[in-house]
Amino acid sequence: MTGTPPPYVPGHGLLTGRSAVVTAAAGAGIGGATARRLLEEGARVVLSDAHARRLKESEAVLAAEFGADRVASLPCDVTDETQVAALLDLAEERHGRLDVVVNNAGLGGTADLVDMTDEQWDKVLDVTLNGTFRCTRAALRRMKAAGAGGVLVNNASVVGWRAQKGQAHYAAAKAGVMALTRCAALEAAAYGVRVNAVSPSLAMHPHLVKVTTPELLEELTSREAFGRYAEPWEVANVIVFLASGYASYLTGEVLSVSSQHP
Repeated sequence: MTGTPPPYVPGHGLLTGRSAVVTAAAGAGIGGATARRLLEEGARVVLSDAHARRLKESEAVLAAEFGADRVASLPCDVTDETQVAALLDLAEERHGRLDVVVNNAGLGGTADLVDMTDEQWDKVLDVTLNGTFRCTRAALRRMKAAGAGGVLVNNASVVGWRAQKGQAHYAAAKAGVMALTRCAALEAAAYGVRVNAVSPSLAMHPHLVKVTTPELLEELTSREAFGRYAEPWEVANVIVFLASGYASYLTGEVLSVSSQHP
């Protein structure tokens, strides 16, 4: 029914035995929902986030529910190549392999272009686009060397397709993530690795409420075909699909998790 979220979908073992890494996975947003969904589908997961305290709390909750042997965490600033390498190293050390990397880390903000500073522009681009590049490069190097295939799923945004006032830096970064996804997919196909992206519109979580006005949230919600925002786990479901064998012939695609696509 329009405006009402559907029932939560139980796991079906789609990723049993797989080793996954999720960036920006602490808290109640898409990253946290994705980590949970991957675990529900049987994967072993390494969580990362720039917020060490929230990350440790998230690890404790998931480890208690799914087992400490299946959950690990490491703080990671995706603007730092050394930290990115350490994160992927941990996944291989703890779980013996690296099968899935979900690049969820991103940074937004609101500023009209005429008022935007170089610092504001650079910070959003460095986390959202350059961070995805660093994680993608590091993961592809390992997956190519291992020769066992693998999957990358990047988090883009419908803002990468359409304009939104005050979002020039974020829109440019997310459009860049889309282009990066397509180019990386062409290269990675040669060694059996798939690279795709999801493009959510409005997925509600507590942090979004803190940084967005009620008026803007109401306006954005009104654009949604179902008359409501997405639950983070609904976006995570699509990420799980892309990571699973059900998407074995799908690469270089950006899937709109909303009705808002070009």
